[in-house]
Amino acid sequence: MLADAIATGLRREAMAVDVAYDGAGALERTSYIDYDVIVLDRDLPKVHGDEVCRRLVAERSASRILMLTASGDVDDKVEGLGLGADDYLAKPFVFIELVARVRALGRRSAPALPPVLERSGVRLDPGKRLVTRDGEEITLTKKEFAVLEELMRAEGAVVSQEDLLDKAWDENIDPFTNVVRVTMMTLRKKLGEPQVIETVPGVGYKL
Repeated sequence: MLADAIATGLRREAMAVDVAYDGAGALERTSYIDYDVIVLDRDLPKVHGDEVCRRLVAERSASRILMLTASGDVDDKVEGLGLGADDYLAKPFVFIELVARVRALGRRSAPALPPVLERSGVRLDPGKRLVTRDGEEITLTKKEFAVLEELMRAEGAVVSQEDLLDKAWDENIDPFTNVVRVTMMTLRKKLGEPQVIETVPGVGYKL
């Protein structure tokens, strides 16, 4: 229940989230998916969270680890950080603090990016979550913002629908859905004329 609640909350913050309900499932997923951040409950069944953390560190995983535990004792925090976790949060916690810590760890795991992205008159500020075109502010939904950010990060290269689904949505999305096409239509409309997002048939989109 806690895992599902956290996942739902993070998705509302425009994050792509996968869920594993035990340590074995967590290790399986991390073996073929490079996550920016892993929110790791210390008391996982099958394979304990401590062991999951040890293996990830031993494998030199680039993922940042935020460990959750029922105990907030200093000794437990020191032990958790000693296992290789990047941050530690005791349950119960305030959700906005979890979001802030996940975002902070995500910034550490990602390559350094320019604070503001600019292309074709469009200016996107990830920190302020602000988009303007030719100086006029544009209000976007969280998914529209995430899609536009991926296109601008590509610096003119084509971004496939699969890549957009992977970055802006998560594994629960139907790969045959038209959600990318619909989001692209609304995004183009909001960005106005002349159109700056180009469709490359059979390949993807570029800005």
